[in-house]
Amino acid sequence: MAECGRRGLSLLEEARSRYESLQISDDVFGESGDDSSENPFYSTTGDSNSDNYTETNLDDGRAGETRSQSCGPPGSVSNGQAQEEGWSDTLQDLSVPHYQDTHGPTQKMSATATAMDFFQLFVPDNVIQNMVTQTNMYAKKYQERFGSDEGWTNVTLAEMKAFLGYVTSTSVNRCESVLSIWSSGFFSNRSIALKMSQARFEKILKYFHVVAFRSSQGGSQGLYKIQPFLDSLQKSFSSTFRPSQTQVLHEPLIDEDPVFITTCTERELRKRKKRKFSLWVRQCSSTGFICQIYVHLKEGPGPDGLDTLKNKPQLHSLVAKQLCLNLAGRNAIIFTGPSITSLNLFQEFEKQGIYCCGLLSTRKSDCTGLPQSMLINTEAPQQRGQSHIKMRGNTSIINWYNKGSFRFLTNAYSPTKEGLIIKRKSGEIPCPLAVEAFAAHLSYICKYDDKYSKYFIFHKPNKTWQQVFWLTISIAINNAYILYKMSDAYHVKRYSRAQFGERLVKELLDMDDCSPTQ
Repeated sequence: MAECGRRGLSLLEEARSRYESLQISDDVFGESGDDSSENPFYSTTGDSNSDNYTETNLDDGRAGETRSQSCGPPGSVSNGQAQEEGWSDTLQDLSVPHYQDTHGPTQKMSATATAMDFFQLFVPDNVIQNMVTQTNMYAKKYQERFGSDEGWTNVTLAEMKAFLGYVTSTSVNRCESVLSIWSSGFFSNRSIALKMSQARFEKILKYFHVVAFRSSQGGSQGLYKIQPFLDSLQKSFSSTFRPSQTQVLHEPLIDEDPVFITTCTERELRKRKKRKFSLWVRQCSSTGFICQIYVHLKEGPGPDGLDTLKNKPQLHSLVAKQLCLNLAGRNAIIFTGPSITSLNLFQEFEKQGIYCCGLLSTRKSDCTGLPQSMLINTEAPQQRGQSHIKMRGNTSIINWYNKGSFRFLTNAYSPTKEGLIIKRKSGEIPCPLAVEAFAAHLSYICKYDDKYSKYFIFHKPNKTWQQVFWLTISIAINNAYILYKMSDAYHVKRYSRAQFGERLVKELLDMDDCSPTQ
């Protein structure tokens, strides 16, 4: 009995030790906050990341043994039928693929690097100068057609930076309109209002363009007005940072400011126009750095033929392929939501050296090729932590119970490996390793979304291309802050995300006092 007790204690300590090694102790936003409630099966006091998980041999040898499970839920198809589909209850161990790439920033920034230096890794002077050129071209053409504007003079590089700074300030100092900066009300900001007159700002806002005219090769693509900027931004994301092995494909929170939404009446919410685009990202799950973005227009023509697809799983599958074009052969592990998770996609990615772990939903996922016995809920009572797994080739489908059934599909984690979910109130809940890894990484991304929504550029233009532009500028600033946190400059002056945003605004405005407001 004493020996069994010591062995049980040893197993628990082993699990705790592995779990603690998964914790992300560094908050990329320089602030503390509550856990996100977006993850229904995971809640801890810290954010988790299982990048550094290394296989450990447990004393009783359970880590590598083959398990057999023969009982399925009532009403399910027989084991023989599942066997005919190629799915088996006999599980085999899988080795985690070795990542074929280094991760982290690709260039070392000096300890004296400023917020502007980090921002210009993504939006350098030549990109802003192009905005100057295109804005002046558009203003000239507009006035040739509709009459001269006596109050207009060509914008300069310094003015364009100031213009970007004013709009960016709405991400730090929440205001109903960027024009509130020059008002005498609650949202006024006299410290920066004197740098440019409101009349001049409104003129630049009127003519602002990233691409003034459609090129002859541009076709009918709906985002032609910012496509060169998106391409440049994407290239800079890839060249400045290499993500860790584990990454997440998802739609970040890009709707309205949560505080504003809670104060809106139902009538006001109904009057607000729905977004005409969706934004998908591939995000490093250990740092929060957004590595790639993909914009899909919900109406009108779009690239890659995605506009012709009405089936959401098929559409999301193609979006996932676009986001993972640069990952082939690197043995990256991708976590996906129900709308992307599918057997066909995971098998196609596996051939390219991309491994996946995703949450399944019988309503949202493409369940083609999956055993029906694993998609039927059982009426029999189940214990928390109970799991049922079937395997075909390197792919496992997992049915795990925790106050409800959760299904997962994976070819990245061995079905024979055990994990542990640690909850504040319920204690430890056993689970397959794939479930632990998915929960840990998703929890971190959920917290990133919660923090990120606080730093949206609050300026809300009507045109879709402008909405996408300011959204991607917000992403670039967040990425800049993440690189700042990973640099020597952070150890000199430890700015929070809000202070970093204030500093960037003042540097864009070329103000002498660039110290953030305390």
